[in-house]
Amino acid sequence: MKTLLNTLAATLTLVGAGAGHAHELFVSPDGNDAHSGSRFHPLATLEIARDRLRSESLSRPGVRHTVIVRAGDHVRTQTLDLDARDSGLTFRGESGARILGARRLTGWIPSRDPRLPETARGQVHEVSLAGLPEAMKPLQRRGFGVAPAPAPPELFVSGRPQTLARWPNGDSWSRLASAADGRFVVSVDAARLARWATAAEPWVHGYWTYDWADSHERVRAIDPASQTLVTEAPHGVYGYKTGQRFYALNLVEELDARGEYWIDRKAAKLLAWLPDSGETLVSTLETPLVQVRGASDVRIERLAFAASRGDGIRVEGGERVTIAGCTFRGLGQSGIVIEGGREHRVVGCDLFDLGESGVMVSGGDRKTLEPAGHTVENCDIHHHGRLCRTYRPAIGIQGVGNRALHNRLHDAPHNAILMGGNDHVVEFNEIFRVCTQTGDAGAVYMGRDLTMRGTVLRHNHFHDIGPTLQSKEGFVDVMAIYLDDCFCGTEIVGNVFERAGRAAMIGGGRDNTLRGNLFIDCHPAIHVDARGTGWANFWFNGKDPFLMQGLQAVPYDRPPYATRYPHLATVLEDEPAKAKYNRIEHNVIVGRGKPIDWLDGLNETTVTVTGNTVVTEGAAVGLDPRRRTVRVAGFPPIPFSKIGLRPDVHRKGLR
Repeated sequence: MKTLLNTLAATLTLVGAGAGHAHELFVSPDGNDAHSGSRFHPLATLEIARDRLRSESLSRPGVRHTVIVRAGDHVRTQTLDLDARDSGLTFRGESGARILGARRLTGWIPSRDPRLPETARGQVHEVSLAGLPEAMKPLQRRGFGVAPAPAPPELFVSGRPQTLARWPNGDSWSRLASAADGRFVVSVDAARLARWATAAEPWVHGYWTYDWADSHERVRAIDPASQTLVTEAPHGVYGYKTGQRFYALNLVEELDARGEYWIDRKAAKLLAWLPDSGETLVSTLETPLVQVRGASDVRIERLAFAASRGDGIRVEGGERVTIAGCTFRGLGQSGIVIEGGREHRVVGCDLFDLGESGVMVSGGDRKTLEPAGHTVENCDIHHHGRLCRTYRPAIGIQGVGNRALHNRLHDAPHNAILMGGNDHVVEFNEIFRVCTQTGDAGAVYMGRDLTMRGTVLRHNHFHDIGPTLQSKEGFVDVMAIYLDDCFCGTEIVGNVFERAGRAAMIGGGRDNTLRGNLFIDCHPAIHVDARGTGWANFWFNGKDPFLMQGLQAVPYDRPPYATRYPHLATVLEDEPAKAKYNRIEHNVIVGRGKPIDWLDGLNETTVTVTGNTVVTEGAAVGLDPRRRTVRVAGFPPIPFSKIGLRPDVHRKGLR
């Protein structure tokens, strides 16, 4: 043992000779924890490397240490925990290094399960899950209004998440024929329902009442004769409504399409119609792949985090943790979650195929308006919300004083950015093809608070955003920027809205400014209403205390609020239900859609409207096709060339 310790000490000295130089330890899937940790004698586990460098930090404080993660799969059966003892530590991946929360599946054989549909016979294979109890965890209720929870085990083929066997197939939906009291009638033939009635554990997923709220519900009983399904309580968040969308899932009886799978939890096997002969994985780890608590100056660089049931990285407290140049794909929950702390950064990362959100950031003190200073920058986030489809954004921002800039956010069922809190900055982002499955939704959404002010949305490019649902009884429009339910004090400055639906909505709030924006083919460009004096007066007449409770939650009438937001201090004495002090200034609106949609009696005499230009054709304003200049007298320049992703040390080329 003494010889081994001496060898280790000598190796560390050689790797990091000289004061102030970094010490490096190497970790490889084919390493050995009895090794020195050198490039040619790497360790096997991340924890051993962490612990050795903790010991080294005690003897040589101030020296930065690095764990080099070699190429290959580093399979995790538990979370890698980092804390204050690991401050200053860097984890850096070599090309091909992958942190997995999954197990590889081998030994596939043709399945002869008699429950398979006739069309799938001979196409489906199965593999044993014996010895993998974590791969047989049951489904849980999830969705809007339900606290986040680990996803059930999922199958991944060639890195892509597969589809839990469902009806109807693909992206299709069925409709509720009628609904009442936790049960609903469906238009499904009796023979199919009879097969479902004997299924092991049928579930349904739907937008049960509103097109902005989805959930997964377990089916308790099926009556084929009356075509009725009964779910377990609480029967959705708002109950069930005739005509709403749903599909049935977790049914081996519906495993009838390439890319579908099902887990037989009683027989401990997984059945799948495999799309190709690529690598097959089943996700198993339900806790974060990495958790950083109370640490400072930790860096996690150039690693791929994949195929797990929980979050990728969770950061709690601490200061200046940086996650850079990493890839997050195929996770059951969110890619990155940051809670509290100061000046954490997520930069140059790619996040996609996520069950829930991309990057969730919160921090800062809403009582004192002290900012956290967290930043999400130059990230490409898309195809999130696989399992929970509403209010699981690409970027979530809460608290005070956080930023999102130069990101590309696209291809998602609901929000790109979901925000609450004060004094955030969102700028130079490209946002497109979001809110693709929902109605009454916003690409950037904030709502229902009188005190959350000071946020700036500047120089973003919104394009190809709009409603995908037919209007039934409800409002199904999609907004690029949605200031919902009396949200106040937001600056929308120098943005480009191109084919961006009902582009900018001021939904009853006060002290909002739209200045120097360019709207192209939006219908309408701007929406302004005074809902607080109309249908939403219940927040101000005492019937619903929600807005007033939010007002009392912070010192709204005392510094720093009273000095930072002058109109807020006297809001209760200043006709609080009215949409006052809004400004629409120096915008250019191009196209044949309605420039401003005035509601609830608002007009140019109740909202400050100055210096706007409205034209019906783009050529009339000299819009450069390369989107670098707009020639309109008095119109402030928009720096098109700076919007979106940009090359940096982690992002050499752009796709």
